[in-house]
Amino acid sequence: MKIYRYPTKDTWKNLVKRPVLEQKEISGLITEIFAEVEKNGDKALIEFNKKFDKAETSVLKVSEIEIKEAENQIQDELKQAIQQAKKNISTFHASQRQEIQKIETTKGVVCWRENRAVERVGIYIPGGTAPLFSTVLMLAVPANLAGCKEIVLCTPPDKNGNINPAILYAAKLCGVSEIFKTGGAQAVAAMTFGTESIPAVNKIFGPGNQFVVAAKEYAQRYGVAIDMPAGPSEVLVIADEQAVPEFCSADLLSQAEHGSDSQVVFITTDLKVFNETIIAVEQQIKELPRNEFAGQALENSSFILINTLEEALEFSNLYAPEHLILAINDFEKYIPMIENAGSVFLGNYSCESAGDYASGTNHTLPTNGYAKNYSGVSLDSFVKKITFQQLSKEGLQNLGKTIELMAEAEGLFAHKNAVSIRLK
Repeated sequence: MKIYRYPTKDTWKNLVKRPVLEQKEISGLITEIFAEVEKNGDKALIEFNKKFDKAETSVLKVSEIEIKEAENQIQDELKQAIQQAKKNISTFHASQRQEIQKIETTKGVVCWRENRAVERVGIYIPGGTAPLFSTVLMLAVPANLAGCKEIVLCTPPDKNGNINPAILYAAKLCGVSEIFKTGGAQAVAAMTFGTESIPAVNKIFGPGNQFVVAAKEYAQRYGVAIDMPAGPSEVLVIADEQAVPEFCSADLLSQAEHGSDSQVVFITTDLKVFNETIIAVEQQIKELPRNEFAGQALENSSFILINTLEEALEFSNLYAPEHLILAINDFEKYIPMIENAGSVFLGNYSCESAGDYASGTNHTLPTNGYAKNYSGVSLDSFVKKITFQQLSKEGLQNLGKTIELMAEAEGLFAHKNAVSIRLK
């Protein structure tokens, strides 16, 4: 871990930099994968399963029998936990629905906006070292609430050609239309072009490694939308003298265990909390099954002692974290200072894991500084917003002169005539 004591503001720009990935090599590989999938479809995906996941798969689509068998493999306690998480996620996202509001901007001129669901969406679920069945809930639940007609799920198979049963159970529970055994950049390519088995989609959602992220960005060249540029997971914790070092340490490690490229940042105004949190991290990491990943992530992570909470928030806004935890007194006072963050957790008991699984908010969030200009996934992510306007004869009379003057000033006389011919 990298330790900084009272760094001056002129050094902050370097402290907030994420590790730079070698894009040139990745881009070349993505181009090759897309070309192969576009040309050979399912055959290419089966070969890539063998090459990248060491998996033998003769059929890509998950069968109904496999889904039923998966349900029998899951303990009832886990089923109940998934069901409760789904309920909370549904409740929170359903609250984001908006009533249609018709506004009369000028007498006789009425404007409004209506939502229409993205018809076919694709969701990518990582399955490697951590099969993220929770992400199925985060994406399929709002997709269903939005009214998406088709939800296509792609996830990599294990060496035996199987999908994690919890992923299949969550997918069935949340109304996923079809599930396919393919992962990585090739899955994104399949959802972009479509293959013999996998339909092409209009928008692709979901987290993944650097190859999946690059593939999603590449897919946009072919007219497919994506949720956001989302890379390795990250958390920034701000603590004062009342913070509990053991809690702070646990939150930092909960993100560090995602992978070696995860980012964790700890900032505090209190020297005692600073030292005790570092000690707690060193102790707790020994107990983690995934301590190798967490240890590698900590090597590139920062522990910063700073003068004031105001400075800590200023640093956080510059960093723009995916997850921000305020383990501080009187956190309500500091909420207005938060400008850039994916999701915020307030107080000592609001652990980041709650948002990851079951509080109800979405855990698909902008990373790598994109919280400066992107929001996390919400109900809005799955809809298009279409505007409508209706002008009565009186409305056009009231507004016509304004339109004619503006059109003429721009030199667009056909625009002017579309009004004038009606006024005559």
